[in-house]
Amino acid sequence: MQLHSMWASYPDLEKDLKDVLKTIEKNIQIRDKRVNQNVHSLIHAGGKLLRPAYALLMAEIGPDYERERAVSVAAALEVLHMATLIHDDVVDESPLRRGEPTIHSRYGNHYAVYTGDYLFTVCFKILSKHSDSIQNIEFSSRNIEKILMGELDQMRMRYNLNVTVKEYLSRISGKTAQLFALSCYSGATASKAPRHMAIKAWNIGHYLGMAFQIIDDVLDYTSTDSGLGKPVLNDVLQGVYSLPLIYAMREQKPAFAPLLSKKSEMSDADLNLLLELIEQHQGVEKAFELAQKYTKKAQKEISKLPEGDYKEILERLTNEILTRKI
Repeated sequence: MQLHSMWASYPDLEKDLKDVLKTIEKNIQIRDKRVNQNVHSLIHAGGKLLRPAYALLMAEIGPDYERERAVSVAAALEVLHMATLIHDDVVDESPLRRGEPTIHSRYGNHYAVYTGDYLFTVCFKILSKHSDSIQNIEFSSRNIEKILMGELDQMRMRYNLNVTVKEYLSRISGKTAQLFALSCYSGATASKAPRHMAIKAWNIGHYLGMAFQIIDDVLDYTSTDSGLGKPVLNDVLQGVYSLPLIYAMREQKPAFAPLLSKKSEMSDADLNLLLELIEQHQGVEKAFELAQKYTKKAQKEISKLPEGDYKEILERLTNEILTRKI
């Protein structure tokens, strides 16, 4: 079972992540061959598995670490992430995911939605086997609701030229940071970490998720298709205006309005002009500065965790994924 090359530097974590994928595969039991194929293709599509990795690492904070339980919680969180990706691709009409055709572009929206729905049931099936109490499942369901509300906010704000930085941060807090925070918190509670440590794990996940999404959005303006595995500026064409564009529009919105009014019909020349305007008004630089602030907050909270080998890995991994070049 081949994982992303980044995990070669973390052999113990790599072994645990392989078991996460095995746990997911073991819980995929559906007769529909197409859905089954879709799920297994996504499992092995080369995702970074960051959320389950953080759940596994945070599980070492508490006094009652149990590897099987930690792996199961991490697996449930990755399944949840996979489900949201499938639905997100349908809404965004994205043709690619991780460099490969998306499920809806291969088989249509119906199969994609059903596949995502099925994965939600798998997530709760895994949790129901390994959660100590129904309260843990209720907590997870409340946070899943917040993740979906973040997706709804993104749909509601499509093609909105008046979107603010505050609205953008609120959107990514629900859409991305919530799942990172839930992953860290669930890992900590899986090993019965004290409440104050579980809350600290939650905060680390939140800051991490905020920085990660801002950097990801910055890369949409600075990377090539091959680097991201998805079309560059696809978010703009779909009416999802992220931080670099929002910062730049604050300086001179009238210059952007004629271009953005074309919506998904923007030409390559329009997109190039848009990039020039964003560069002129330092949208990328300002967004990256905010990402760095969240990164420092995450690093500061990690430094307060109990000592252990896991902490060194947390620090290394966080530095690696939050210092991606723009």
